[in-house]
Amino acid sequence: MWGDAVSRMLSPYGWGPLYQNPLRRIVEQFDFDKVCDDHGPELFICATQVREGKVRIFSGENISTDAILASACLPTLFQAVELTDPKTGTRETFWDGGYTGNPALFPLFDAALPDDVIIININPLEREKSPVTPQEIQNRINEISFNASLLRELRNIEFVQRLIADGNLKNGAMKNMRVHMIADDALMNDLSVATKTVAVPSVIQQLKQAGRRAAGDFLADHKSDLGKMQTANLAEMFG
Repeated sequence: MWGDAVSRMLSPYGWGPLYQNPLRRIVEQFDFDKVCDDHGPELFICATQVREGKVRIFSGENISTDAILASACLPTLFQAVELTDPKTGTRETFWDGGYTGNPALFPLFDAALPDDVIIININPLEREKSPVTPQEIQNRINEISFNASLLRELRNIEFVQRLIADGNLKNGAMKNMRVHMIADDALMNDLSVATKTVAVPSVIQQLKQAGRRAAGDFLADHKSDLGKMQTANLAEMFG
């Protein structure tokens, strides 16, 4: 609670010349030649351009230490990251990509990429109980805000699927994507809001184990469906 209160009263710019992004020394160790290699899986990094409030996608040679730091830049914790805008070529400041794309799915609409998209949910889409404490209320506001961009793109995908299924859109005119989701909403609902900002080793280990378990359960149930049928019920989600 103290840390949350401080983050709302103090700006990360208040550190002046003493400011350092603690993630930089970690990200600088990445082998970008390997990560951005043309022969590997395509990687897209999403960030929010602060001045225009629009989504920006970094890929290929545009992926850098600063691009990754920008994609995780929560403005109450970190100073905005300045780098070259991949769309305009000008220097701009960027915040976390979750404000405009969490994740951004539209780069995956490319016809050359697979039709199956597997989304790993780290924010619960639903909560059974209404938040009552200040921290719970703020946390749910953040979850809804960060899920909004994802739900908007999923609704667009579901709309195209309906048009194709009803014969109102010729099959092949637009990409008919198959959406799958891996999630552990029960665990995410149980975790304290504080676990988002307090890096407790035991919780990180718990999250790692839960992620492996959720992925294993998905593959056990749906591995044979990949490339054949959608397993996420978008019609029910937006019905």
